[in-house]
Amino acid sequence: MRYMGDLPSRRHRQGNELTDRIFDTGLKNEQLKDEIYCQIVKQVTDNRQKSSEEHGWELMWLLTGIFACSTTLLPDITKFLRSTRHQLALDCLHRLQKTMRSGQRKYPPHLVEVEAIQHKTTQIYHKVYFPDDTDEAFEVDSGTRAKDFCANIAKRLRLKSSEGFSLFVKIADKVISVPEGDFFFDFVRHLTDWIKKARPTRDGALPVLTYQVFFMKKLWSNTIPGKDPNADAIFHYYQELPKLLRGYHKCSNEEAAQLAALSYRVKYDDDKSYFPNLTKMLRDFVPADLMRDQSPEEWKRSIVAAYNKHAGKSPDDAKVAFLKIIYRWPTFGSAFFEVKQTSDDNLPDILLIAINKSGVNLIDPSTKEVLHTYPFTKISNWSSGNTYFHMTIGAFMGGTKLLCETSLGYKMDDLLTSYISQMMSNISKKQEPRGGRY
Repeated sequence: MRYMGDLPSRRHRQGNELTDRIFDTGLKNEQLKDEIYCQIVKQVTDNRQKSSEEHGWELMWLLTGIFACSTTLLPDITKFLRSTRHQLALDCLHRLQKTMRSGQRKYPPHLVEVEAIQHKTTQIYHKVYFPDDTDEAFEVDSGTRAKDFCANIAKRLRLKSSEGFSLFVKIADKVISVPEGDFFFDFVRHLTDWIKKARPTRDGALPVLTYQVFFMKKLWSNTIPGKDPNADAIFHYYQELPKLLRGYHKCSNEEAAQLAALSYRVKYDDDKSYFPNLTKMLRDFVPADLMRDQSPEEWKRSIVAAYNKHAGKSPDDAKVAFLKIIYRWPTFGSAFFEVKQTSDDNLPDILLIAINKSGVNLIDPSTKEVLHTYPFTKISNWSSGNTYFHMTIGAFMGGTKLLCETSLGYKMDDLLTSYISQMMSNISKKQEPRGGRY
């Protein structure tokens, strides 16, 4: 009644506070779902107050995208929505039918959904950012799961497959991958609520949090440079370049010069006018740990020489050539984490951990030598918290434990879980009997 404006409120309620109270009850109590449907139908039927009726239809639109009514009530709700002339009625019916197919949400509507319908907008477009510094807007509705969202993006960008790609939500100082089975707005809602509770403001009010959505390659198990040119051009090159420049890979000076020349061609194509300033731009092209191996002039000469060897290459060709060099290394497609380990005296205190298709790799950060590689099949247990990541290799009780101090444990945990889940899924697919005659 307060949302409709039929009852006065002592204080102004902002955002989705009232819709939370309405829909939370139905999500938590199965028996109240039909009651909520009936109450909203009652409010929009023969309501002489136009503003009250419009608010009622806003609720109906939100409701049909959150949970369905019972099969007993469904014929009546369907008949009502088909026979009503209101402009939102048919859209509500379509939303209800989709909710019945795809399942109910876990959380009340996100603020984005509430504000959209309050502004008479039934189509919600969400900006998605890509590693090559471009972005595009995609339509997202209440029933869009992360997997559907990824498939839509892959189709628009003409990628050969969405396999291995993921949506990431950046909020506050965290970047978190969206599980493919989650409803997109459910995940963002859960994430914002969690961070708000963890970080109340000084006066006790909940902080206002904005977020950004990124689409990136997450699992590199089947990534082969040249196989998907669009994926190489938009994602793989721009995700691999920063790792190289930070000095995470073991790389020779000759390889570094070749890669720098290819990066120059990606950035400037055939324009050689930047060559005179190359000595001042080395940090944009040469790995940080190799910068002092040669003088700036020596780096410049070797980069220019390498550049001249592949004249005629387009920027996109250069991206693929760049990736093919890194592809030969055991650390290609890795997510790198700098941690402090406290469990093994034989290992450096500061470790570089690379998680990739081969498993979990322990790397000496000073020499870049891979000290140990633990395949996913050997990892029996792992856990994480705000300040740590722990992993057990071998038997759960008598295995080797790796204890790490890091603020990125949540990322390591998620990545390990995702790679192992992918591995288990592939194993089960191989074990499935093929159809045919017996």
